[in-house]
Amino acid sequence: MRFLLSSVGTRGDVQPVLALAVAVRALGQQVRLCVPPNFLDWVGGYGFEVAPMGVEMRLPRSGAPATPRETMPDLITDQFESVAAAADGCDAILGANAHQYAAPSIAELAGIPYVNALYAAVALPSPDHAPPPAPAQVWTPGEPADNERRWEDTYASWNNRSLERINHNRTRLGLKPIEDVLRYVLTDHPWLAADATLGPAPTTPGRQVTQTGAWLLPDDSPLPAELQTFLDAGDPPVYLGFGSMPVTPETSRTLIAAARAAGRRIILSQGWADLGLIDDARDCIAIGDVNQQALFPRVAAVVHHGGAGTTTAAARAGSPQVVVSMFSDQFYWGSRVRALGIGSTLANAELTAQALTTALRDALTPAVAAQARTIAGQITPDGAAVAARRLVEMLA
Repeated sequence: MRFLLSSVGTRGDVQPVLALAVAVRALGQQVRLCVPPNFLDWVGGYGFEVAPMGVEMRLPRSGAPATPRETMPDLITDQFESVAAAADGCDAILGANAHQYAAPSIAELAGIPYVNALYAAVALPSPDHAPPPAPAQVWTPGEPADNERRWEDTYASWNNRSLERINHNRTRLGLKPIEDVLRYVLTDHPWLAADATLGPAPTTPGRQVTQTGAWLLPDDSPLPAELQTFLDAGDPPVYLGFGSMPVTPETSRTLIAAARAAGRRIILSQGWADLGLIDDARDCIAIGDVNQQALFPRVAAVVHHGGAGTTTAAARAGSPQVVVSMFSDQFYWGSRVRALGIGSTLANAELTAQALTTALRDALTPAVAAQARTIAGQITPDGAAVAARRLVEMLA
């Protein structure tokens, strides 16, 4: 059997799908992937057949002009064309996250099963929580009646953005128009690729949710020698990094000042924002992409943006966390870290050296560290294997 796995987004969206691909291949099945073009070499390096879809999901380097909106390609039509070509000869399609505008239609056209997978419970419409917020907005859980009203507004927003273009492409393929984008994308049988302890499935009227656990990509790569030497030279440092998030260069000064005020050495992850050191002091080191599975167990705390992957990696390592939420599901993951007692959280709009120092001191207390170790023992590492078996069984 051959499975097509489609992923749209940054590395945090692609890496879980790559983990699933590795697990499906381990069961003796064939896998093809559709990913943004800047991940082709990385995914292909694992030996998979891979096709490009959409545009590069990376911020422009400092000083580089952003692509004007009027020159952007029609990414929905691009998905229809890319997924259709990649699906040739496949027996089922899995699309990761809610921005799979074409994959359900291509599966319908081919007469093959389709599964939509989400990385956070907050992406599932539910009276238990409000929808993920738009950029520059802050997420609050809300009461059930208010949550349901806000979800209806979210359905309408998705329709305004995408319904016409999706139906244009469906019509040219000979498929009937849909009435609601988000219901079409999520389907009535989505999968939740998140750990049940960290992010349990909510109430989902009208949907049958399968929670597989988080899809974790095995990584046995060693830490860089310079980083290893730094770790060995003193007490456990604090890790500071925002991954693919767009933060200003001045953020480095805020992060480093807060960690120093909390009395900790610093590992600064440069990320896509190219954060850098502010002086030559020996208490701080800047790093690029490294193996978080090897690094996080050796740090005193992890300060990050609240992506599903980083939250899970830190929780699995038993490291206290400070989540500096910026948008989308990051506020939800921050709320889960706080509710589980494994760290603290603040919104990026509230990020100052003083606020982060306070949050760090709270996260570094012995009680939080002990709770983080307890929760680490409850994280299940085999979500990708569980999902792979379900995919195969679906076609048995």
